[in-house]
Amino acid sequence: MDTKIGSLDNCKPASNDVCSPVNGTVSTIQGSVYPAVVNCSEATLGRHLARRLVQIGVNDVFSVPGDFNLTLLDHLIAEPGLNLIGCCNELNAGYAADGYARSRGVGACVVTFTVGGLSVLNAIAGAYSESLPLICIVGGPNSNDYGTNRILHHTVGLPDFSQELRCFQTVTCYQAVVNNLEDAHDMIDTAISTALKESKPVYISIGCNLAAIPHPTFAREPVPFALSPKLSNKMGLEAAVEAAAEFLNKAVKPVLVGGPKLRVAKACEAFVELVDAGGYAVAVMPSGKGLVPEQHPHFIGTYWGAVSTAFCAEIVESADAYLFAGPIYNDYSSVGYSLLLKKEKAIIVQPDRVVIGNGPAFGCVLMKDFLRELAKRLKHNNTAYENYHRIFVPEGQPLKAAPKDPLRVNVLFQHIQKMLSNDSAVIAETGDSWFNCQKLKLPAGCGYEFQMQYGSIGWSVGATLGYAQAVPEKRVIACIGDGSFQVTAQDVSTMLRCGQKTVIFLINNGGYTIEVEIHDGPYNVIKNWNYTALVDAIHNGEGKCWTAKVFCEEELIEAIETATGAKKDCLCFIEVIVHKDDTSKELLEWGSRVSAANSRPPNPQERLESCGFREFNVRSKTIKSSNVIFHSGTAARKKELKPAIEMFRRFDIYGNLLCKIFYVKHDNAVPEKRVIACIGDGSFQVTAQDVSTMLRCGQKTIIFLINNGGYTIEVEIHDGPYNVIKNWNYTALVDAIHNGEGKCWTTKVFCEEELIEAIETATGAKKDCLCFIEVIVHKDDTSKELLEWGSRVSAANSRPPNPQ
Repeated sequence: MDTKIGSLDNCKPASNDVCSPVNGTVSTIQGSVYPAVVNCSEATLGRHLARRLVQIGVNDVFSVPGDFNLTLLDHLIAEPGLNLIGCCNELNAGYAADGYARSRGVGACVVTFTVGGLSVLNAIAGAYSESLPLICIVGGPNSNDYGTNRILHHTVGLPDFSQELRCFQTVTCYQAVVNNLEDAHDMIDTAISTALKESKPVYISIGCNLAAIPHPTFAREPVPFALSPKLSNKMGLEAAVEAAAEFLNKAVKPVLVGGPKLRVAKACEAFVELVDAGGYAVAVMPSGKGLVPEQHPHFIGTYWGAVSTAFCAEIVESADAYLFAGPIYNDYSSVGYSLLLKKEKAIIVQPDRVVIGNGPAFGCVLMKDFLRELAKRLKHNNTAYENYHRIFVPEGQPLKAAPKDPLRVNVLFQHIQKMLSNDSAVIAETGDSWFNCQKLKLPAGCGYEFQMQYGSIGWSVGATLGYAQAVPEKRVIACIGDGSFQVTAQDVSTMLRCGQKTVIFLINNGGYTIEVEIHDGPYNVIKNWNYTALVDAIHNGEGKCWTAKVFCEEELIEAIETATGAKKDCLCFIEVIVHKDDTSKELLEWGSRVSAANSRPPNPQERLESCGFREFNVRSKTIKSSNVIFHSGTAARKKELKPAIEMFRRFDIYGNLLCKIFYVKHDNAVPEKRVIACIGDGSFQVTAQDVSTMLRCGQKTIIFLINNGGYTIEVEIHDGPYNVIKNWNYTALVDAIHNGEGKCWTTKVFCEEELIEAIETATGAKKDCLCFIEVIVHKDDTSKELLEWGSRVSAANSRPPNPQ
């Protein structure tokens, strides 16, 4: 394990480097002080993990409780300096850890086994693609159950319950399954240090019976650990610098372009030193925005091929030499592989490798070292910048809208520009916000984040939560489309619980705009919600929240003045109504090129073997890969047609509201059946948005929402503050989703008389509607069977490890 035990000095990240302490250690925490000897009661596995998280700079962990992680959560919240942030679902917990890592340099989330792990997996994959160190912690089964033939709940019903681990192996750089105490200390330290060294997520599964058990290894270190720094190969570094300097110094009009891996390499400051030394024109790739100061006198904008900021592409693509520091070239960043760049003119600098033109490649050369040494060898050459200065035409005066004219998106972003300062940060959701936010001129110190490599819609809600929690001194401004917001809206609830003061601009144009411009179809139209009413329902009087809906520039100006003035201490949600076809010209161009790249016909010589497949037999519908055989024949069909309630009984996943939709779909042949769904409030918060789909499908389901203010099943297994959820106004929330489209009736009942009346209405006058009945009950009103079941499951989970 590449760690060492040593003292930790006060650490302060460099101004332009994320998680880059001046003393060279991995931690970002300032002034960590721990006792010389860890108290025996604190020398448990759970507390050791908690201490390690605090030591590397994680003060907030995003979680969703489940019966396998409850004891672990107890030990995390007991650690001074560590806050547990309960999220509405695991996907958002993962996105929040992603956003947190972008600001702090590392993030963490805690979920339960398989049902939680597979739910968070999408967010972990996004963090992997974006090279973010993220500690994904899973509460696993009792350690005694490994190697037995027992079938456990929260699994796919097989004695082998390693499926979750195998899923995580492809999206994490290290996996630790901790099912004994002897190896736990080293496994946890190795996992955390690997995440920091590789700048990738790691997976740690901890047996549910181990977190509370003391062990001598957890008391042995009085001080935090630190990573040994990576070093460049001296001969390779010298050779790379010499070759690059010769390449650039003989060029007439060289340019520099910063990419997203500047963050991974912690080389932002070194890149600026190179810019200062060379005098070159400097641009950023779209996903590198925010990593290079835009106030630099030689900054010329975002290089994004055909959709670059004004006059930037002309300068970069006409250069006779360009150095790209930390680039990622994919179909999105290359605008459908249409960049007009030539390999022989390029120096590509990756975190530990340099490639010069068609010539040599130099390995074991760290980007930070290379850029700093190269800065000492460059001749000053500002030709490219002077060319930019000559062709640059300042933006004209924007057209003035007539009073009460419908609001245009470009006008919205003109006003967002005025809101930016060093005390703000911008989060751009996947979609047209990518292109509009690229045009924003970031003041010094203003943060900026978006997820370009993975491009998962809905990412921004959780990422905003995590980023704002990591830097409470900044006010986050999030730009989110309505389609993306529908995916992850519920964790506005968590923002309110945390007292965050984010400003969310919800851009409502009635569809998936980015998909429309790539390939349009009826599937890109979404159901319109009343978004302000939805947020008001989630707010429900708890926390500080202000909402507004604006249709014209005058209303927008007034809303921004309120959000930045009288409501500056509130979470502010501004729904902006725009025309469905009001998109940036950059998205139109980008969409057409990406569409062309996606629709390229197959080359005749391409075979499935190149994709890793060994066989593809259409007739038998069997696909064989090197590791797995997927069969879709009769046996699979029989399994598919089982009633949905049987399919989900073993898996027992929160929010199996989707199970009900699945069941209705398979009962379309018998429309006389009416589904009655009984759902707890905690489960409903996980997947509430697809009530919208039920309405679009004209379903007549009756939903009984049982509101008792928490995760009841977890309370009876093992209670703690993490089982308490924020109360929403659920009927108002469903009314906001309904928004007058489709047939829907809602009511809230507090007593039996009201319940009887509600059922009579739902089965009589409103029998052709989707009926939503919120039933208010006491938080401790549970069945005696659940009390008995919970105590026995708790006993099973907490069985002590077998000595052998």
